Amino acid sequence: MRHAEAETRLLDAAERLFYERGIQAVGMDQVRTASGVSLKRLYQVFPSKSELVRACLERRDRRWREHLAAYVDGTEGADERVLAVYDWLYAWFAEPDFRGCAFINSFGELGAVDPAVADTVRAHKAAFREYLAALVADAGGSERAVGPLVLLAEGAMTTAAITGSPEPARQARLGAAQLLAAT
Repeated sequence: MRHAEAETRLLDAAERLFYERGIQAVGMDQVRTASGVSLKRLYQVFPSKSELVRACLERRDRRWREHLAAYVDGTEGADERVLAVYDWLYAWFAEPDFRGCAFINSFGELGAVDPAVADTVRAHKAAFREYLAALVADAGGSERAVGPLVLLAEGAMTTAAITGSPEPARQARLGAAQLLAAT
């Protein structure tokens, strides 16, 4: 099996298992079994579980931000593009396999004990903030609005995971609309 194929199979299996069950609950043997990649090959590709977790998060970051940007790019009007972030969150929260934000979940499990994972999570959250800041700037909004808009999105992610409902995205969108109108 080629390196690229083994890596893809391992990342697919690990990402699914980590998101469904939690990182600490999933052992490397389970990733091996789910991926069909030998344990020896697994450790050749990812010498540690921490490296596998970071690779999963980095791949998920690229995919998450690409999907968000594609959705927002299909929206007309600068203010509506900001609010489209919350519409996209609603659609994500409504997916049957939604288990919360993988980055928040990972930080909760490993942030205090794995600085590299914590840094990967922080990089994702910083990139999201920068993206939202650019949308706000395009809408002529105040930089002061960016922090609260990010907190509305992050709070919606956590609340949707806890409640099992996509409705927090609608509530966050309402708050975002009010904030944009006030600034």
